[in-house]
Amino acid sequence: MRRLHDRHRRPAAGGRPGPWMALENVIRLGISDVAACVKVDDTVPGIAEGLAAGMWTVGLSASGNEVGLKLRGMGGAKPARTGRAPRAGRAKLDAAGAHFVIDSIADLPAVIAEIDARLARGERP
Repeated sequence: MRRLHDRHRRPAAGGRPGPWMALENVIRLGISDVAACVKVDDTVPGIAEGLAAGMWTVGLSASGNEVGLKLRGMGGAKPARTGRAPRAGRAKLDAAGAHFVIDSIADLPAVIAEIDARLARGERP
């Protein structure tokens, strides 16, 4: 029988937005400080997973599920459509609590540098 206030227990499936998949990577890689890890994802459940695991989170706003366009659609979409899509994705990822939201993976090195600086100042995710 499940306890009424047992919401922090792992569900049988162990899927997102629980932290288990992200933490499995931490275990397999032998990382000793989860707060030095960065979860990069283009979905709200992916951001929730990283937050639940105690990691920095970076949302990708110009790709993936939150944009609503497949790769084929991105290439053929009108500029007005692709301009609105990243803004909508950004708003969803911001609302999900992402520490940073960037357009593409090309913007990630600057975010990693910012995270390194914050860690050096003693900040945690």
